[in-house]
Amino acid sequence: MMPEKLMEMRRATWKNQAAVPRPVILTIAGDSAAGKTTLTRGLVDALGAQNVTAVCADDYHRYDREERRALPFTPLNPACNYIDIMEQHLQLLAAGQPILKPKYDHATGTFGRPVFVEARRFIIVEGLLPLHTRLAQACADVSVFMDPPEPIRREWKIARDTTRRGYTSDQVIRELERREPESAEFIRPQRASADIVVRFGPLLEPTDGAWPHAHEDADSGTLSATLLLRPTVSHPDLSSVLTEENRRAIHMKLIRDDDGKPVDALHVHGQAPPQLTHQVEEALWRGLGLGHDAGMPSGLGAINGHRNEPLAITQLILVYHLLQLAAEH
Repeated sequence: MMPEKLMEMRRATWKNQAAVPRPVILTIAGDSAAGKTTLTRGLVDALGAQNVTAVCADDYHRYDREERRALPFTPLNPACNYIDIMEQHLQLLAAGQPILKPKYDHATGTFGRPVFVEARRFIIVEGLLPLHTRLAQACADVSVFMDPPEPIRREWKIARDTTRRGYTSDQVIRELERREPESAEFIRPQRASADIVVRFGPLLEPTDGAWPHAHEDADSGTLSATLLLRPTVSHPDLSSVLTEENRRAIHMKLIRDDDGKPVDALHVHGQAPPQLTHQVEEALWRGLGLGHDAGMPSGLGAINGHRNEPLAITQLILVYHLLQLAAEH
């Protein structure tokens, strides 16, 4: 292509992009059944569906479920996904441009018609591999990695896939075993590039100042949350809620990350008195500056028909990030 033609195309692109407000992109990565979609639902409710474009990165699978039976790799492998197309679409959305996105139906394991997706004020990208490449990471304004204890994630996956996706327990367990090597190779390394690491599970105090690891017999009945708030983004001022009075509901410690670097770990207690947790949530909600008339969305903390307060607080902190970034844009 002639140089003058390339320049003409670039000028047209710059002109179109200048007229479109730049969206804020939150990327949520994690293994299958790690809680990505549950986290996303509450954020959409809090920000308003009319303001949010939710994109599932798993729509970029190359093969349907039947085709994958004959393949030597699983959906966790980048070779099983159109990573380059996902990158291209993330760049377009980051520039405020629409995309024609593929659609994968997890219930049937087949592909549907492509979906026309417009970039709204906020874009939430969630899936197995949305932080796999440097380009995909660069498209995110703030990124999250979901890191539940493995015994709990397995429990969640078995429950979900047997009730919603037509699998038997034995089939899910066999698939988990088959996926484990690729989970270790491709999924878990994304944790290192996330601004925030979120772990729902039993609240275990760190030993020797290190990130706590759950026991094999960890109970998922009462979920607390631990958030690693890495200094790669500016986090909210939590001094108004991190008080001695609220310590039974929320507190922060300085611990060592997996790479040995110091990092703030925010602990949100699932067994705290509900009245105390609600007090913390209200303080966080008021701190977002949405006005006294804006009540806290009912969808925050919703999981399987119940409300989980640590989930609600986690979602509120992410709402803060999105609103702050939108103001900066």
